[in-house]
Amino acid sequence: MKRSSYLALVCVLLTSLATNASAIDNQPRKLVSGWIPYYSVKTVMPFIKKLPTLPTPAPGAPVTCEDNEYSQADIAALNASYLFANKDLMKEVMPFWYTLKSPTLIRDDYSTANPSWPMADTLCLMRKSGLKLIPTITDGTDKLVLSGYLAKAETRATIVKAIVELVNKNTFDGIDLDFEGFAFVDGNTTWSKTAPNWVLFVKELATALHAQQKLLSISAPYSYDPTEKQKGYYVYSWAAIASSIDRLRIMTYDYSVAKPGPIGPITWVEKTLKYAVSIMPASKVFIGFPGYGRDWITSVSGTCPVSAPPNLKAGTKAATFKMNYATTKAGIDQAVPVFDEKSSEATYSYTQTFNGLTAKGAATSCAVARTVWYQNEHSYLERMNLVAQYRLGGSALWTLGMEDPAATTAMRNVALAIAPDTVISSLTIADTTNRSVYYGGIFTINGVITLKDKSPIAGIPVSLQIKRESENTWTTIAELVSGLDGEVSAPITIANTASFRLSTEGSWERSESLSTEEKVVLLSRIVLDRPTSVKHGQPLIVKGVLLPVAAGQNVVVQKFLLGKWQNTASATLTGADGGFTTSYIENKKGVVKLRIQITTKNEQVLSAQFSVVVR
Repeated sequence: MKRSSYLALVCVLLTSLATNASAIDNQPRKLVSGWIPYYSVKTVMPFIKKLPTLPTPAPGAPVTCEDNEYSQADIAALNASYLFANKDLMKEVMPFWYTLKSPTLIRDDYSTANPSWPMADTLCLMRKSGLKLIPTITDGTDKLVLSGYLAKAETRATIVKAIVELVNKNTFDGIDLDFEGFAFVDGNTTWSKTAPNWVLFVKELATALHAQQKLLSISAPYSYDPTEKQKGYYVYSWAAIASSIDRLRIMTYDYSVAKPGPIGPITWVEKTLKYAVSIMPASKVFIGFPGYGRDWITSVSGTCPVSAPPNLKAGTKAATFKMNYATTKAGIDQAVPVFDEKSSEATYSYTQTFNGLTAKGAATSCAVARTVWYQNEHSYLERMNLVAQYRLGGSALWTLGMEDPAATTAMRNVALAIAPDTVISSLTIADTTNRSVYYGGIFTINGVITLKDKSPIAGIPVSLQIKRESENTWTTIAELVSGLDGEVSAPITIANTASFRLSTEGSWERSESLSTEEKVVLLSRIVLDRPTSVKHGQPLIVKGVLLPVAAGQNVVVQKFLLGKWQNTASATLTGADGGFTTSYIENKKGVVKLRIQITTKNEQVLSAQFSVVVR
């Protein structure tokens, strides 16, 4: 489909949204991601503190983040913040907080920039949004240092280990690598040597992260089909790493830096994304949206007074400004922006005049001609249409919160126009008693996957996930496929109390889904080795094991006497393997009814009752 006809189609869809109430009720397709730099966290969410009456967690204890830990005013402020107000458009964000300094040192830039606000508290609040957190690591080494690290297998392994430990320590959902030194510092004469080592590193890191069910995202400048022999940053070897990575975020901005021009012309954006989708699934590809503009000096006439700003000369590094300031800036500059159709960006030129005195006190003036380029809501609309046309994973905003409200509305309108079908996952648990099961017992997880109208979805992959009582993260333990009736089923045994849920991945046609969580409590069980008869006056020896294993638990023999269970004098403790040996002496002949009681910190565990003939 030609771009012009596709845009016309989206315009029709957007127009229909204004009058179609049911479309407005749909959830938008989650097509927006973006970076949150360490220096601008407060742009997207407020810093709020727990109520002072609550106890402070012990050092090393997990930070909780419950609604009742904050004032109602703070919760309202959080929900109204950028990150939470727009979470329906996003499925993940990239906290831009880390710098690789050496194979064993990943510097935390967040804490330096926010010394009074612990990272754990910020992460806690971010997790309330339900978004995936995939932090970015930049290259903070000197020229050719990182490429030298990657040339050695042992050093690559050390870096991989450090990254995986960082991800696991903070329970991140993955990591995003923004190693730009290869492209902009090392020089392109080094690329042919660096590229194969980079590929090895990416594959090794991907293997380690995927083993932990974590994601690997790569952020990189543009590249083109190498057969076209055009300039592009081929050092990142997109084709070679395509099968290993989960995200490719193309930095489709900074097209014009030294000289005035568009920030990221749309034809240039489309050309590089076409290459990306030719070598990997389009769902892995994200294109960059700049939330900033640039203001260049193009010429200076006359002699500027000493009171004028410094460095007023053509070729000076451009000033940058946020997109959400662009309209105000144009008013201050007394300019009327025009929309350049070819690049799909806004631009204008203006002149600043500075009057004053020279260093010798003579009257003087100068005229500074300037040119401005930036992207506006129309730019975002057309780039979101590319996301829709090529069925990309989405957009990547540098940085989140710098775009103006009209641009956010444009993104939302496209996301609504191409909203996927809503998928509903439901989970039930069978073969338990009040959601509890004895150790070694088998219960069944049942699920049904349907559309919103209750129509079953057949053949959809479903992940069965577990979160053990001692854990904060979910782990996939089984990959299922729904039947013709949309149902899945799996027998389960557990070694500890745990919660379960079902999840399905999103596709272009269907939304991702999560079922409700269901908790199953594990009840301890006693396995006995005991006699069926014993001579009166002789020890009646009972052996057994407590499952799950718990050492040091109190074990006592109980006898049924006069209509109730009574403790005998015999008592012992479970060993390191949960095992125990205890005895009881019965002096009267006859049949005695016995059982074992073990008291743990959580429960009283009773064995099955048994009878012994006393001869």
